[in-house]
Amino acid sequence: MHVHKKFLCLLIFIIITSTGCSTRRDFVLPGEGPEVLYQLGFDAMSEGDYVDTIAYYRALQGRFPFSAAARQSQLDTIYIYYKSGDNALAINSAENFESENPTHPRVDYAIYIRALSYFDAEPGWLESRFNVDLNIRPPKDTLLSYSAFEELIRRFPNSIYATDSRNRMIYLRNRLASYEKIIADYYFERGAYLGAINRGNYLIQHYPGAPVIRDTLILIRDSYQSLGLSLQANNISRIIASNNL
Repeated sequence: MHVHKKFLCLLIFIIITSTGCSTRRDFVLPGEGPEVLYQLGFDAMSEGDYVDTIAYYRALQGRFPFSAAARQSQLDTIYIYYKSGDNALAINSAENFESENPTHPRVDYAIYIRALSYFDAEPGWLESRFNVDLNIRPPKDTLLSYSAFEELIRRFPNSIYATDSRNRMIYLRNRLASYEKIIADYYFERGAYLGAINRGNYLIQHYPGAPVIRDTLILIRDSYQSLGLSLQANNISRIIASNNL
């Protein structure tokens, strides 16, 4: 409950400052340099006071937009939004940082938080609460999270976030594969055997190693048999047998 109250205060602060109204404190004091403003914001963040942190960081970014402290404050802001549970703001802030600082040594962090924000966005609380099958919902956030983790590993294979990213990609890969399998089943059950084969082949090509691979091959084999294509069906049977699937 305490976190939710903090987040509510943060949202109220953002609304006030975005509409041009004055806040309860003048955060831009004469003579303050970027390091001082950053330290004030960082201290507030360490205390969990995200409202003051955002105010100090906005002052810093407004007065010293090209300073190293301003860029670090942008990274901290991404973290604050993510920690507060506002995935949309975390994603937007991360994307802005990536586009404005493409060669920054910590751009991998921005990509990582963007990927985590999409990752946390699925499954939704409604699905979890009512035990809806997670595999039947079109996995938009899953795809975006998977792509972001994939980008991080491709661009920064030695990043400290690479190992965790790979582990999360395995989970996401399995979910995406399960979704593709459901679509293939849908085609098969309706007699659209060519559609089932194409969807199954897409699954195998894009999500190798997923647990549903064996069932997908069986579905492809059965689709060939239903089409009267015994040669292709027998080829799939041999693949299943030779790979101990």
